[in-house]
Amino acid sequence: MVRIMPICEESLALAAELVQAGKLIVVPTDTVYGVACDPRNPDAVDRIFKAKRRPRAKSLQVLLASVNDIDALGLDLPVPLDRLSNEFLPGAFSPICVARDDCALATVRVDPQSHPSRTQGIRVPDSADTLRILRATGPLAASSANLSGHDSAQTAQQAAADLGDAIALYLDGGPTPGPLSSTVVASDPHGRDGITILRDGVIPQSRIREALHGSLRLHSESQRLRNAASPLADSDANDDGGITA
Repeated sequence: MVRIMPICEESLALAAELVQAGKLIVVPTDTVYGVACDPRNPDAVDRIFKAKRRPRAKSLQVLLASVNDIDALGLDLPVPLDRLSNEFLPGAFSPICVARDDCALATVRVDPQSHPSRTQGIRVPDSADTLRILRATGPLAASSANLSGHDSAQTAQQAAADLGDAIALYLDGGPTPGPLSSTVVASDPHGRDGITILRDGVIPQSRIREALHGSLRLHSESQRLRNAASPLADSDANDDGGITA
């Protein structure tokens, strides 16, 4: 039986209980609806792939209530994604983090041929409903709530039509903006601007590069001001030294 509930204290408590038990839930985000589970539970993560009929080669994101949760999950944001995250999170921006040795997420992508070899996409949705859910459940592994190859769901009812009773609970937050998903970006020292756009989405590539160039100009200006101030400081110190000698 499909269970759809509005977002309220009762449904949030139930969602937290189900996630802890390794079940799947569907949640609204600032883009489309997502099917979600405990990212540290390998069996639950496997259920997402089975429910969606999704190829295992495709990764899952981890939704967070705050960028401050990244470190606690054993993840690091590489340069220049840290600057872009300050610009676009919360929002439809999914940076690829580097997973440290202490990362216990079952969603980490491992590719021995790549450097870094262990990575994880994250996102902080710009949605009061989603953040409320995440504060109740903790971080969630997530993918769009539809069968692989189907259109993304923009309502709980559309998600239920695709995924049915494979989902323990559908949290209904009303229609989402959709239909585009988040923009996925990885750090790449050999790529243009030091990044690679892995998936186009809500935030256009031009805006991402514009923000990056703006942050670089700001960094360069700050460095220029520090360099300009440094000789003056040294001169003052030398003058004082000459006077007191």
